Amino acid sequence: MRNPGLTPRSAPIGVGDPAPDFVLKDQNRADWRLCDALRKGDVVLCFFPLAFTGVCGTEMKCVSDEMDRWRSKGAQVVGVSCDSFASLKAWADQMGLKQTLLADMHRDVCKAYGLYWEDLNVAARGTVVIAQSPDGQGKVEWAQAREPAKAMNFDEVLASVGG
Repeated sequence: MRNPGLTPRSAPIGVGDPAPDFVLKDQNRADWRLCDALRKGDVVLCFFPLAFTGVCGTEMKCVSDEMDRWRSKGAQVVGVSCDSFASLKAWADQMGLKQTLLADMHRDVCKAYGLYWEDLNVAARGTVVIAQSPDGQGKVEWAQAREPAKAMNFDEVLASVGG
């Protein structure tokens, strides 16, 4: 799904920045829109390079296993990669993942959030916590871009949610 209104960033998005709204297909081919999700609470976007790979699998499985902790803080955790929704569906089923996985096959969202690894044409690893601002738009509350082999610190991200 294209998001032509998004502007690519040259650096990762940061705290206090407005969160670009977008719509992508999830692993079940359903539309998922950021502004709709924000009406229910904070959104944690977990950008990851590729399904069916080591660190990505470990990270997303840990997110899934801790889903009750995320929900208790009122947060929805969503994975974002450049994989196809069919690939994400197969991976989610194989891994038993509970979270929504979004297919940014055109790379518009990864680029708009400054989390795109151009050399490999995949999402860069990073986490962005977004809250709804008083004007109804999304605002970045916490953000971290990481090296490809470094998984997120779950306790650190969880502490930033719902604040």
